[in-house]
Amino acid sequence: MTIRAAADGSALGNPGPAGWAWYVDDSCWAAGGWKHATNNQAELTAVLQLFKATERVDDDLLVLCDSQYVINCVTKWMPGWKKKGWRKADGKPVMNVELLKQIDDALIGRRYRFEWVKGHANHPLNEAADARARAVSEAYQRGGAIPSGPGFSRAGQSAGARPAATSLTGDPSAPAIGLPASATGSVSLFDLDGDPENASVELTVSLTAEEYERLRARARTRGVPPEQVLRDLI
Repeated sequence: MTIRAAADGSALGNPGPAGWAWYVDDSCWAAGGWKHATNNQAELTAVLQLFKATERVDDDLLVLCDSQYVINCVTKWMPGWKKKGWRKADGKPVMNVELLKQIDDALIGRRYRFEWVKGHANHPLNEAADARARAVSEAYQRGGAIPSGPGFSRAGQSAGARPAATSLTGDPSAPAIGLPASATGSVSLFDLDGDPENASVELTVSLTAEEYERLRARARTRGVPPEQVLRDLI
């Protein structure tokens, strides 16, 4: 099988509040970002996190990307840069080298292919990734909650952990990709349909911190309360 996923990044002001995202479908995506980063850093990180999220899956990976810079880095330029000690033909250091080195490691043993898609051209997967990356950058801009997504899963079974914190520079003090853990919460449901007497029914669902964060992320993406997401699932 082939996993078909879009990867995209967003930076308001470039550099500025930034977000990255990869997207397979509404139940399989992830996002993150920083208070200050460049668009290229966000684009590269989206690809890196996609490879990390699928590292335990023995499938081909088709990466849909609207960044020629990212595609050229991975498919054309990295081998030459590595031979030159991660320096360009003019001898200058390669930009974003720490991210590129991580991507280079993540590619080992993987079967993958990149495909360029035009951005903002109504490509469903690209638009979905772009929207989620931009939502993160806007959340950092206004100081709001960061939508992280459910992560990678297939048929409801998780294939790995949520995106790990990853420094852009290798400096422990540098901004990192990742999200603070949310507290365990509960959500109450009211007025469920199906009672023959139309009586009100209250149902309380206990969730782990990870489950609650996934619920909130899906609710934020749809622009509805968490209770509505659970109602729709039921």
